[in-house]
Amino acid sequence: MKRSLVVAPQWIGDAVMSEPLLARLASRGEQISVAALPWVAPVYRAMPQVRDVILLPFAHGRLDALARWRLARELRGRFDAAYVLPNSLKSALLPWLASIPLRAGYLGEARYGLLNRRLANADGRPPMVAYYSALAGGEARPGERPRLQFDAEALAAATAEVGVAPGAYWVFAPGAEYGPAKRWPPAHFAALAKLLHSGSGLPVLLLGSAKEAALCDEIAAQAPGACKVLAGKTSLDSAMALIAAARGVVSNDSGLMHVAAAFGVPQAALFGSSSPEHTPPLNARARVLWLKEELQLDCAPCFDRVCRLGHTRCLTEISPERVQAALTSAQADG
Repeated sequence: MKRSLVVAPQWIGDAVMSEPLLARLASRGEQISVAALPWVAPVYRAMPQVRDVILLPFAHGRLDALARWRLARELRGRFDAAYVLPNSLKSALLPWLASIPLRAGYLGEARYGLLNRRLANADGRPPMVAYYSALAGGEARPGERPRLQFDAEALAAATAEVGVAPGAYWVFAPGAEYGPAKRWPPAHFAALAKLLHSGSGLPVLLLGSAKEAALCDEIAAQAPGACKVLAGKTSLDSAMALIAAARGVVSNDSGLMHVAAAFGVPQAALFGSSSPEHTPPLNARARVLWLKEELQLDCAPCFDRVCRLGHTRCLTEISPERVQAALTSAQADG
């Protein structure tokens, strides 16, 4: 059996969108290990085709040459092929130092000597699932989308830990690492929380990183009694399980949006500065709200961190009532 190492991307959303590549490799009999940074490793542990996850002991943005050399020495002789998903020069060092015979990836940062099967860099911002899947060879497959799995035990444990029952709560992921031009306003999230809570009596769980705790506190303060702030208080494994067992999820274009899509949860995905043509939630139960055509926004998508025009109409004009209706529609597909 061919033993393959996948060098994972550093962002949660990109990690989710690499799952169809791993599914392709597994379907042709490759035994898959994934080398991942600790904060994306839980995503790969939710992919049944992954045999094991090797945690990378590298600091973000640093070469850490000695640590790479030491890990490469441990990996020598263990793999027949490597698929390098990030485009950086340093991400291709590990398979090269480990002398893995086949090393596939995009040319990226001129990685001529490090990779021996190179794909030409894509123009613009291609759909990410097809972009990663191309590393396995062959054409894109219709309906190919990421899928994550948790067993019922994991879902029951995660929900019990925060005092809710599976299917008896909503999840909001109001953050977006890239910047405020990707974030629906906190007041809109609060208004939606009040609508959902008053209509169902169910709580809204606010998920995110510790950096997003203040944002979640602001939302909860504007929707008294409706929300439970869990940002910075759960592991990624637990947050993923809470998303998988939720009644519905509302998020900006973020890593947790892709997690919800991969679990097939009813969801409303809000796009501002970014584009659903590049990173859509690949989920039949997803409803995408993007006002580019409706508002005739020539500036969209701008991919800016902060709105260059100062109004962020692409997000502020998505009303809470409209998002509630989108969630109702998504649930009807179940």
